[in-house]
Amino acid sequence: MILVSSCLAGLEVRYNATHSLNNKISQLVDQKKAIAVCPELLGGFSTPREPAEIIGGDGNDVLDGNARVFEKSGRDVTDLYIKGAYLTLEKAQEYHAAVVVLKEFSPSCGSSMIYNGEFQGKKIPGNGVTAALLRRNGIRVVSEEGISDLLRHWDTDTVPAFHE
Repeated sequence: MILVSSCLAGLEVRYNATHSLNNKISQLVDQKKAIAVCPELLGGFSTPREPAEIIGGDGNDVLDGNARVFEKSGRDVTDLYIKGAYLTLEKAQEYHAAVVVLKEFSPSCGSSMIYNGEFQGKKIPGNGVTAALLRRNGIRVVSEEGISDLLRHWDTDTVPAFHE
């Protein structure tokens, strides 16, 4: 089973109520070979919501208590990001996810790059909170940018469809 960021499946759950549709990911969801999750909605956010960035490090630092997640207005939303990360981990474990495909640059889902905490569009290497937690628990995480390479080396025909 594969877990994917809901926005990549075409759901309008991003902070600005848009999506980041990836046709390959949407197809996997339609075939019931992937399940869409949004760590931020699981954490208690609504759509739309204010943009947020990690200040003081990356998702690993947030999990270690050395960095925080703030909305652009200055509201500390770290606890909601951590809650969403843990609920996403529970879903990944429940469905025995072999891989989780997350939206790059997000403070939750970034798997190699995130915004730097200055709210000026600058990116730095690092993990979002959810990506960091999943990796700490031995779950493979890739971004939407890595989905083509993943699918090229992985036979999705052998992935069983899930049944609700």
